Amino acid sequence: MREDPAASGLSDEVRLRLYDQALPAARIGAWECELATERLNWTPGVYAIFGYPPGNPLRRAAIVDLYVDESRRNMELARAEVIRSGRPVTLDTEIRTWRGETRWMRLSIHAQRDGVGPLRIFGAKQDITADRQAIHSLRRQAETDPLTGLANRAIFQARYLEVVNDSLHHGDASALVLIDLDGFKVLNDTLGHLAGDACLCEVAQRLRRAFRGAGLVGRLGGDEFAIILQAPSTPARIADVLRHTTAMLGRPLFWNGHRIAISASIGAALIGRPHRRRIVELFAEADAALYQAKAAGRNCVHVIGDEAESRAA
Repeated sequence: MREDPAASGLSDEVRLRLYDQALPAARIGAWECELATERLNWTPGVYAIFGYPPGNPLRRAAIVDLYVDESRRNMELARAEVIRSGRPVTLDTEIRTWRGETRWMRLSIHAQRDGVGPLRIFGAKQDITADRQAIHSLRRQAETDPLTGLANRAIFQARYLEVVNDSLHHGDASALVLIDLDGFKVLNDTLGHLAGDACLCEVAQRLRRAFRGAGLVGRLGGDEFAIILQAPSTPARIADVLRHTTAMLGRPLFWNGHRIAISASIGAALIGRPHRRRIVELFAEADAALYQAKAAGRNCVHVIGDEAESRAA
C-alpha cells in the first residue's frame, strides 16, 4: 500500500529529502539500467557502496569489473533471468570498490516491462559487509579452539567426515595422527595454568607452521592434538615426517624466565586404500598407536598399518 503524501502531512520535497538522507545512512542505494542504451543511474548510496567518485561517468562495463569473479558470474546470470522472466531476484555479491576495498553487497533486480518486453531493470543495493563479518566471526568462534585458534573437536570431526567418510572415499588423506604432550600435568602443577596455556599455544603454532597445506590440525581438548595428514602417502614417509615432528615439538619454550621442556608422543593410523577401516575404527587405531607410543617412553612415534608398524621409532 502506497503512502499518501497528503495524509502524512509531508511535501514531496521533504519526503525526497528524508529518503536522500536515510538511505545512504543505512548504506542502501537505488539504481536503474536502461536496457536499450545500458545507461546507468545511481542514487548517492550506490556511489558510496562502490566508493565511486560521483563525477566519474557511469559505464556498465567498468562497474561490472568491480565485481569479484564468482559474484560477477552470478550477477550476470541473475540479470539475464530477470530480463527473460520478469521475476525479481535478490542475491549477495562481493565487490572490490573503486579504491580496492573488499565489500559485500545485497543486490535486488526488478524489471519494468511494456507490452513487448523489458524496458529497464532497477532495484536496490545494500552494503552488508558488517553483517557478513559478524557472521564470519560467530562461525569462527564456533569452529575454533579459543585458546590456540586451531579447529576444535566438533569442526575437526566434521572436516574429517568430509575427507574420510564411511563410504571410504579417502581423497588425499593418508593418516589420522593423534598427538599427546608428555608430562603436561606436571607442568601445570609446578608452573601453573598460564605456563600450560603458553605451552599449548606454542605447540599449536609449531604444528600449524609444520603442516600448513599438508593437513588439518585441531585441538581435541586438554593437551591432545590431531591431524588429518594429506601428505606424504607412503607408510615409511609418514613415519619419517612424524619423527621429525617430535623433534620439532621437542624444542624448549622460554616463558617468563623459565625454560620449559616440551615433548610429545604421537600415534597414527593409516587411511590409505589398502587399510580399509571405518571412521570409529581409525580413531580407535590411532588412539591405540598413541597409547603404544606413550608406553614406549617420552618423545616416541607409533604408526599402525601393515609395514608401518615396523618403522615406528
